[in-house]
Amino acid sequence: MRTWIPLLILLTATAGILLNGIGSQSETGEPMEKSDEREIESAVFAGGCFWCTESDFEKVDGVIEVISGYTGGQKENPTYTEVSSGGTGHAEAALVRYDPKKVSYEKLLEVFWRHIDPTDPGGQFADRGTQYRSAIFYKNEIQRQLAEKSKQDLQASGRFERPIATQIVPLTRFYPAENYHQDYYKKNPIRYNWYRSGSGRDSFLKKAWEKEPENRNTSEKTGYTKPDDAVLRKRLTPLQYEVTQKEGTEPPFKNAYWDNKKAGIYVDIVSGEPLFSSLDKFDSGTGWPSFTRPLDPANIVEKTDCRLLMVRTEVRSRHGESHLGHVFPDGPPSTGLRYCINSASLRFIPVEDLEKEGYGRFSSLFSAD
Repeated sequence: MRTWIPLLILLTATAGILLNGIGSQSETGEPMEKSDEREIESAVFAGGCFWCTESDFEKVDGVIEVISGYTGGQKENPTYTEVSSGGTGHAEAALVRYDPKKVSYEKLLEVFWRHIDPTDPGGQFADRGTQYRSAIFYKNEIQRQLAEKSKQDLQASGRFERPIATQIVPLTRFYPAENYHQDYYKKNPIRYNWYRSGSGRDSFLKKAWEKEPENRNTSEKTGYTKPDDAVLRKRLTPLQYEVTQKEGTEPPFKNAYWDNKKAGIYVDIVSGEPLFSSLDKFDSGTGWPSFTRPLDPANIVEKTDCRLLMVRTEVRSRHGESHLGHVFPDGPPSTGLRYCINSASLRFIPVEDLEKEGYGRFSSLFSAD
């Protein structure tokens, strides 16, 4: 339980201030879909601390916004103080609004499983109690069936020795949390990184997902691996080795991709796993390639970096374990994030070469609507 939050903030929470600017609510308490040209769907997940759940889902391509809140309990209009005490029956949760043309509900389920401990029935990581339980709150029969199947598949995969304890339950009313909880990881990056690092979440996820389960079919494996050091020293240039293996930094404006405007994807120079897309690249003015989000969040690992007498969030590749750069909360809409990445850690694959390079599944991203 995050008892270190200042008293002044807690007093603000008890005032019951609801999230501004999300429009009217449906009978379940969900924000009504905005009337624009996009078809918008929503999903609700509980994965322990909603700061972390919100942060993880907002990095997914196709997610429009994520709202931290409370659901699954009995009391109307609960406050953070009431929910965190464990007496209302609610769980900290996140309402994910997404574009189904860009990301599927099945993909959101995959992201969810990869960011929690699904075997823990008593909370998540450092946060204990039913208010921090993991759960999928389905709003219709289709979501229920997909959620149940994904849970069964995860159990059958053999990745976890203990049974999957995550609940799959109907969505009741969702209450947005107080203003200061929304986008907490952006508003308070230092405090958020301290909390996340100390919670044990990322260390658990790294251990849980760094290797394939023993009974997994080999045809399902990614194929993205890290060669041994001798091979890397021969394959990589001195700068590439220094950046990816020694957490070095290349010079700004004097690197391969900072000004690259071609369409395509960027993969890890070590493992080949897909990392970023030109569709999410922007000119940050820093002299390094900058992106608003990862191409596949499952291939990105974030770690707290306390070097240089400051707290930053380091970005590494999951399979290659390469140092890529850092992510900062000063990017443009819609994510507000800036993934500042070293060109030396990347290999660019233009659209016309995606198929022959084995990345044909990403070709549709660049097709005209």
